[in-house]
Amino acid sequence: MSTLAHTMMTAARSADSGLASPGELDRYPYAEAPAVDRVGIPAWDGGDPELGRVGRRAAGSRGRGLHGQLVQQLGQMIVSGDLGADRPLVPEEIGQRFEVSRTVVRESLRVLEAKGLVSARPNVGTRVRPVSDWNLLDPDIIEWRAFGPQRDDQRRELSELRWTIEPLAARLAAGHGREDVQQRLADMVEIMGHAMAQGDALTFSRADSEFHSLLIQVAGNRMLEHLSGIVSAALQVSGSPVTGCDRPNETSLGYHGRICDALAAGDGTAAEVAMRQLLTVHPEVERVVPAPREH
Repeated sequence: MSTLAHTMMTAARSADSGLASPGELDRYPYAEAPAVDRVGIPAWDGGDPELGRVGRRAAGSRGRGLHGQLVQQLGQMIVSGDLGADRPLVPEEIGQRFEVSRTVVRESLRVLEAKGLVSARPNVGTRVRPVSDWNLLDPDIIEWRAFGPQRDDQRRELSELRWTIEPLAARLAAGHGREDVQQRLADMVEIMGHAMAQGDALTFSRADSEFHSLLIQVAGNRMLEHLSGIVSAALQVSGSPVTGCDRPNETSLGYHGRICDALAAGDGTAAEVAMRQLLTVHPEVERVVPAPREH
């Protein structure tokens, strides 16, 4: 096993057990593993009962401390429909009911506004915006939708988007013969192989996420590179078999290896075909996209 593989597998196991040493996981650009929300939510009586229906949904907050947790809670409530469009959000009420300061509430609402979930206007206050205004490509919103009532639509849409993005990225990446990148991709395949042999789904998932993100980043297209976070989010929230990356298996691992081989050979067509095959490992995908054609 390579040093990189051993390091990633150790880090993943430590993260899963909550024993990661300082800075150990920061070496890899992964979203935090799903965790139980920590914001204390008292029972809300009286007016606005909908604000109290916050489930303990399994989704990790990318923020830190109370600010990140409140963003997580309010974002989930908006995306799930608990807080409907045009619903007023009163900062003082939120602060009281979530037991957080005005500063925390204000900063949290600013984050949600940047995501298109709420709007703040003079003499009107802060209100929930309709779905048409949301930034649906924001990784947090992708995550919240994937664990809410819209989970099936979100996962289908992500699968369709990946089918559009990744085969093209694989073709373009073959034209960038950087040995360091090819080695890094090969390392990720090696890590996935070791993780699968040991039944370590967490490490497999993290290496898989880095493989796909790196492939898009090396395609040489800045607009595609901007979408790499979407692919990472898609891999993180996959809760049912939609593509070949959703669960460790020999077939999925083999297609990752074929992509590496095609990139090393500078064969863009083969890389594209292998990626399409990877994204159609499971029969469910055939309802979303056509089967790949050999060129």
